Amino acid sequence: MLQYVVIALLGALASILANTGVAVFNDGFRPVVPQYLEGKMDRKALAATAFAISFGLVIGYGIPVSIAASIILIHSVLLGTDIIGTFCPNSKKGVVISGIVGAVYGVGIVYGLQTIVSLFKKLPVNFIDGLSQVGTPITVAFAIFPAVAVALEYGYKKGLLTAGVSLLVRQLVVMYGKIPMGSSTITLNQEGMALLTGMIFLIVFAVRDKEGASDANEQLVAVFGEKVKRIKKSTPLLAVMGGLVACATSLGIVAGDPISLNLLAKGQNLNAAMTALARAIGFIPLVATTAITTGVYAPAGMTFVFVVGLLVRNPILAFVLGAAVITAEIFLLTAIAKFLDHFPGVRKCGDNIRTAMGRVLDIALLIGGMMAAQAIAPGFGLFVVIGLYVLNKFAKKPLVELAVGPVGAIFTGLLVNVLYCVGLYTVAK
Repeated sequence: MLQYVVIALLGALASILANTGVAVFNDGFRPVVPQYLEGKMDRKALAATAFAISFGLVIGYGIPVSIAASIILIHSVLLGTDIIGTFCPNSKKGVVISGIVGAVYGVGIVYGLQTIVSLFKKLPVNFIDGLSQVGTPITVAFAIFPAVAVALEYGYKKGLLTAGVSLLVRQLVVMYGKIPMGSSTITLNQEGMALLTGMIFLIVFAVRDKEGASDANEQLVAVFGEKVKRIKKSTPLLAVMGGLVACATSLGIVAGDPISLNLLAKGQNLNAAMTALARAIGFIPLVATTAITTGVYAPAGMTFVFVVGLLVRNPILAFVLGAAVITAEIFLLTAIAKFLDHFPGVRKCGDNIRTAMGRVLDIALLIGGMMAAQAIAPGFGLFVVIGLYVLNKFAKKPLVELAVGPVGAIFTGLLVNVLYCVGLYTVAK
């Protein structure tokens, strides 16, 4: 019951924030909202834009990834609430309607996910166990993305050095990572330590890079001072939103990205938190800059609230800390902008982290989809996933590449059940 209450409140408030133009989740949609607020775009056009850039991601990315791990990827909720909020009228009545519809939508996502998984388990050919393989490569691959980020900005050799040292540390932890502590033993996680090593290399390279230092962001703050004030006026609502996201993460209902989602599904909360932290660092430049220039924030802020939820297992404490984190982010917007000016390497580091995580996820989810499909139906499953991946490139409206692996694995499971029912598939004994 607590899960349903939290997700209902989260969906309701996120829809209200989108309805009033205070915060939207889609990074590509955030710069569009000021055009409506300034009277340059009507409500219908705003709603149509929200639907066009968000609906496909919900259906083709958020929901398939969520089904594969039985935990909701936050995109499934907050991209939907962007659409709900903008489709409701811009009035007090519209605020109430968006809150009610958003609450129903949030509950529907949780209930729907649980129902779908339960139905899948009742099919004659069980493919839920095999489907869990989707996340297997992610738990290993996530440690390499700092090296990819280094290579993107500082070249192949430094990227290779970062990857090599990270791999060495990983293997040292495998061999010597069990530390006796009295009557108990602390076991270090090899992927977590490899990720930490890579992030240290990335941060050192970024801090040393002073090329292009300026006061551009500081000037932005001066020019768009009213935009920042607009966000600060909404701090209480945004704080509650941040608290709800942290609380929902603490309860294991949602996760902020596919990597931490799959780690959370395997009970690796610390590793999931480290991944979420790295991702949040990557989002600082994007969220801070768009907030300053648009006056519109993100309902999950710079995504540090997910780190709080993953580390704090008490949902009430997670709510309080999540609210505090969002509040701190908002009041540090100006200081963050000045910092990014003085350390341009850190600003570029943020862009590269997002790009690197995207590239690693592309290949990890594709391989995970292949592994899951192979586990569900050897040979047949590989044919389906590889075929879907290749043919998707020629579709008029292709699936988001991140989703091809999970969608292919789910489609394999459903297809073998259909074939089983018509006598064209047998279950291996």
